[in-house]
Amino acid sequence: MAPPVLLDVSIPMYAGGSDHPYRAPCVWILEQVSEGRLEVAVNTETIQEVLHRYGALQRWQTAIMMASNLIQLVSTVYPVQETDARLAIQLFGQHAPHGVKARDLIHAAVMRNNGLTQIISTDRHFDQIEGITRLDPNELYRAGRAGGGANRD
Repeated sequence: MAPPVLLDVSIPMYAGGSDHPYRAPCVWILEQVSEGRLEVAVNTETIQEVLHRYGALQRWQTAIMMASNLIQLVSTVYPVQETDARLAIQLFGQHAPHGVKARDLIHAAVMRNNGLTQIISTDRHFDQIEGITRLDPNELYRAGRAGGGANRD
C-alpha cells in the first residue's frame, strides 16, 4: 500500500475560504478524502498553521472547528520530531535563500523522515525540493472530474 499524500494547509484554507480559483478544487479534494478515494495525512505543524491563521483573524471558533475537522478527516497526523527539526534546519540552509518558507521545510522534513514523497499543495516552491512531488489541486481536480475520482499517479 502506498503511503498517504501530505495535505498542505493551503487545501483546507482555500476550501473554507472565500471565492477563489482554488476553492472548488480544494473542496473537491476534501470530498475525495471524506469519501475514502484519497488517503492523506498532515503533521502537527499543519494544525498549528490553521490555529495561527484563524487566531490572528480572531476567528477562534473557526480555528477550532477547522483544526478538529482536519484531524478527524485525515488518516494520520504525524508529529514533528527532533529528527524532523534537524533536517528542516539543513533544508533551510539550502532552500530558504530561494524563497521556501521555514514552515514548509518542516513539512518537507516530516515527509522525508516518514517516507512520503507527494504533497497536495498550491505552493509551487515545493517543486524546488528534491524528492518531493507536488500535486496541484487544479490538476487533480481536472483529472479526477474527467476520470471520476482522485488519481495521484
